[in-house]
Amino acid sequence: QVRLAESGGGSVQAGGSLRLSCAASGFATSSRCMGWFRQAPGKEREGVAVIDSLNRPAYADSVKGRFTVSRDNAKNTLYLQMNSLKPEDTDMYYCASALIYCTITSSARYWGQGTQVTVSS
Repeated sequence: QVRLAESGGGSVQAGGSLRLSCAASGFATSSRCMGWFRQAPGKEREGVAVIDSLNRPAYADSVKGRFTVSRDNAKNTLYLQMNSLKPEDTDMYYCASALIYCTITSSARYWGQGTQVTVSS
């Protein structure tokens, strides 16, 4: 049974940093494209970053240079390091695996429950 559990969200001031984690079970993170997405109530879901099985990342233009996606295969965990956070980064962040296509615009088969990130100005 595939399970994704996000953690690491919280409240920070603009310019601050957070690191999100996504602990995976039921499959090996090294074998699949995985990604981070975000969505606020009433807004469309937005792809933030994806990483393929060869560890090649891709980012939304809005986060390039500020966010870094990575994974630790030994811990079966996906990460999102977020630096220079802005108020517009405030959202619920979701981890996803088994993306249909390994792009930030793709849908995915499995989703975590989300972790809230709030950035104040």
